[in-house]
Amino acid sequence: MQTAINHSAETRRAVTESHQFPSLELVNRPTVPTEHAAYYLNRRPQTLRLWAMGSGPIQPLRINGRLAWPVADLKKLLGVA
Repeated sequence: MQTAINHSAETRRAVTESHQFPSLELVNRPTVPTEHAAYYLNRRPQTLRLWAMGSGPIQPLRINGRLAWPVADLKKLLGVA
């Protein structure tokens, strides 16, 4: 019974996230915040924060102390046209 409850909670979260984050092909901004980039890359935001220290396949811009991930780099990394 517990597994069914967890599964439905995961399904609701996935549906909610899909409404929160538009498809990467539809993003027309030059950068996205860490949470969005993590969603598109299927990673946790903390992983991207580690990448920002120089160990990742892409590097973010820093705008007023915040990380901004270039959409063009995300698309290139994911192979999205």
